[in-house]
Amino acid sequence: MLFYALTDIVSYLINIIVMMVIAQFVLSLLLGFNVINPHNEFVGALWRSINMLLDPLLRPIRRMMPDTGAIDFSPMVLIVLLTVLQKVLFTLAVASMQ
Repeated sequence: MLFYALTDIVSYLINIIVMMVIAQFVLSLLLGFNVINPHNEFVGALWRSINMLLDPLLRPIRRMMPDTGAIDFSPMVLIVLLTVLQKVLFTLAVASMQ
């Protein structure tokens, strides 16, 4: 039962990280197409905060992946890896309850 509760907590954390990756992607598009002002203090603080939190997770993936030019696939790889981890933990939690 304890393992299931811990799996549930880890699952919530994984969901938060995935939402942050999606927010970083949307924010980068908005900044790239000049929809929002990059010199806005709030936007700059939000951008720096999201990058600072996600960079330790994305940096090792970027080092292992080949250079793809202007397109960065590391956020997609991170989401896939976290989803696989979430599924494995859930399967282990269900198996431990039986």
